[in-house]
Amino acid sequence: MTRDEFDAFCRRLPATTHVVQWGNASVWKVGGKIFAICSTWGEGDFPRFSFKCSDISYALLIQQEGLIPAPYLARAKWVQMEEDGALDDDSLKAYIEAAHKIISAKLTRKQRNELGLAV
Repeated sequence: MTRDEFDAFCRRLPATTHVVQWGNASVWKVGGKIFAICSTWGEGDFPRFSFKCSDISYALLIQQEGLIPAPYLARAKWVQMEEDGALDDDSLKAYIEAAHKIISAKLTRKQRNELGLAV
């Protein structure tokens, strides 16, 4: 997946906002809370995707080759793709969509109602 494809996919998720920060990282939020990031930090120029995941997904994914606990975010159960292609595009999209749902569910009822999110 390219950064443009990542941005296009995240843009289609409900009530998202986008900012570019932290050295040109593409940061996607719902209700002001981050659910996915695309950056080019580290060696190589391929995009590195980071996303929030469930406790179970986190435990499984960090054992998979090419995926690591996300720097600075691992304590909150975030994973980062450290190798290009560590997840196929369909799997990556599914995890990003799940991250969006996890973060949406943590918003207050009032926030979810204001954003039009049913959880």
